[in-house]
Amino acid sequence: MVLDRPSQLLVVLAAEALVGYPQAVYRAVRHPVVWIGALISVFETRLNRGGPPMRRFAGCVLLMLLIAVSAIAGWALERAGDASPLAMVVVLLAASTMLAQRSLKDHVVAVLRPLESGHLEEARRCVSRIVGRDTAALDAQGVATAAIESLAESFCDGIVAPAFWFLIGGLPGLFVCKAINTADSMVGHTDERHRAFGWAVARADDLVNLVPARIAGLLICIAGLGGWRTMVRDAPLHASPNGGWPEAAMAGVLARQLGGPVAYAGEYAFRAQLGTGPRPDATSLCAALNVYWRACLLMWLTVAGLAWLS
Repeated sequence: MVLDRPSQLLVVLAAEALVGYPQAVYRAVRHPVVWIGALISVFETRLNRGGPPMRRFAGCVLLMLLIAVSAIAGWALERAGDASPLAMVVVLLAASTMLAQRSLKDHVVAVLRPLESGHLEEARRCVSRIVGRDTAALDAQGVATAAIESLAESFCDGIVAPAFWFLIGGLPGLFVCKAINTADSMVGHTDERHRAFGWAVARADDLVNLVPARIAGLLICIAGLGGWRTMVRDAPLHASPNGGWPEAAMAGVLARQLGGPVAYAGEYAFRAQLGTGPRPDATSLCAALNVYWRACLLMWLTVAGLAWLS
């Protein structure tokens, strides 16, 4: 029996939520995102040279290479899955490594536990694994804010966007989405070295997340039974054309204030305030996790509805 794409996605979501990416497998073959990152690092070292025009051209070359390699790998794996039901199971398990429902929850829970017990230094250390900002001087509210923002944004980047592009383009779509997202996190910055080189990747990431970010915000609002007004009002204030939608939605649902100035490598950066009310605390982070799980469930039900209609 050949599964339609929504049914395949349900299998992928279930496999990732139940199993995640086992540490034994990670130690043996590493995560596919690590492979993508290694490829990007090689190209960045060799191509990111010269003046801004040359760096921007090199960044466009990197983007085209990533799209080609990822699409071909996804297509080859998809064709291999047509050989037999067992091969299809292996392919779907491979696809599950590109989503992050379980791992995102685990990383945020790792921040929540020491925050709840008053171990601020440990909470800072754990949150530093999932955010790029400086965390050494964060107070408890700063740690909770960083974790909630990462949870909301990663719900889009790590779950909704890969699922969306799997539905649209199968494994090639999924692999291209993850490759672009990984490249953006590595080189899509505005510092002097990456401003020109990472321009193409950053714009591609904006395009890849354009629809998923709005879907993610919608799911968060439905899961939290509110937040609509805050999302629509504050999402355009975010520096990213997409990141503000899930973050503002979460701020509205929790009735807490997100955003605000942060420091990167010792330099403060202005960020707009999202939402109103007090700054988040450990209780807010626990509530955000509950909203996150309900939003994931809503996505599952939506995909199941698509499978039923197919």
